[in-house]
Amino acid sequence: MDLAKLQSIALVGPLPPPFGGMANQTLQLSRLLESKGIKVVLVRTNSPYQPKWIGQLKGVRALFRLFPYLLNVWRTLQKVQLVHLMANSGWSWHLFAAPVIWMAHLRKVPVVVNYRGGEAEAFFTQSISWVRPSLKRVTKVAVPSGYLKRVFARFEVPSEVVPNIIDLERFSCTEKRTRNKLSPHFIVCRNLETIYDVGTAIRAFSSIVAAYPQARLTIAGEGPERSSLVQQARDLGIESQVTFAGRLDPEKMASLYMSADIMLNASRVDNMPNALLEAMAAGVPIVSTDAGGIPDMVEDGKTALLRPIGDWQGIADAALMLLKQDTVYQRLSEQGTEDVSRYRWESVQPLWMSIYAEALGNLSDKRCETIQ
Repeated sequence: MDLAKLQSIALVGPLPPPFGGMANQTLQLSRLLESKGIKVVLVRTNSPYQPKWIGQLKGVRALFRLFPYLLNVWRTLQKVQLVHLMANSGWSWHLFAAPVIWMAHLRKVPVVVNYRGGEAEAFFTQSISWVRPSLKRVTKVAVPSGYLKRVFARFEVPSEVVPNIIDLERFSCTEKRTRNKLSPHFIVCRNLETIYDVGTAIRAFSSIVAAYPQARLTIAGEGPERSSLVQQARDLGIESQVTFAGRLDPEKMASLYMSADIMLNASRVDNMPNALLEAMAAGVPIVSTDAGGIPDMVEDGKTALLRPIGDWQGIADAALMLLKQDTVYQRLSEQGTEDVSRYRWESVQPLWMSIYAEALGNLSDKRCETIQ
């Protein structure tokens, strides 16, 4: 099919608020596709509960969101040529992704699954017998990292790598970075969940404080681990130097990056975290674990410093080295900023257009004319 005939896409996924990796990517992609003259019908997977008090009914609230969502999907399928489905692991897949695939199959609408779950391997190992029938009815699978491509390959599911998109205008580094040698500012920009192991970053920061007593740490994110992490900072005697900023909107995140000296990331499970891309775009040197797809997106010693999962002392030592060695600090800042340009829309757009063209290859011209 001629890609010029592509007129309409259903983009199914979460939207801000809350601001997060997948939600931000969904919103950004919709705007960029529309700038190409493609009509985008957004189907939100995380619509606000109506009425609001339903959100307090744990255990059943998902059903109040699910049924209107599925009805919206069914109606939308009559109006579009293609579905771009943002998908994740666990119950998110079973409730919000698989039904879309089957409905699109019934409607004979091609589906591109944009799978983003860093926990894909564990999820597939446990549930592949449930997941595979849906995947067999998907037209194309796109993943944001070579790591996820390898995971899918192990389960004999072909996929193509299309990286995340970074807004270089918002998260840009316009001048050479200089370290704050007296009171360096560290940041952690992850949700407060077990898989992101923010506690290891806090433990590393406590070691840094021994050498830099006026160092500061800002943690931008929210989640179920917050109370235990606050207590950890208190127990380590660094409570006054650790700020839990909660979830920040993109503008405030950009300001946070501009004020930061070093990013710490201690995740245990990961894919292609937007926070690392944003930090690189802002010229903030990164010290991270080598979890999941992170080694696919940064190069140890060139665009970041990588340490083993759980190695808080290694993370602390790497951060201290950056504070002491200006040449290494500047190299990571400059090379990170240069490397992240490959994630700009101008670079990623042709990859999506190619996938859409292939997905639409079996769509008849008659159906295209009907939808248009």
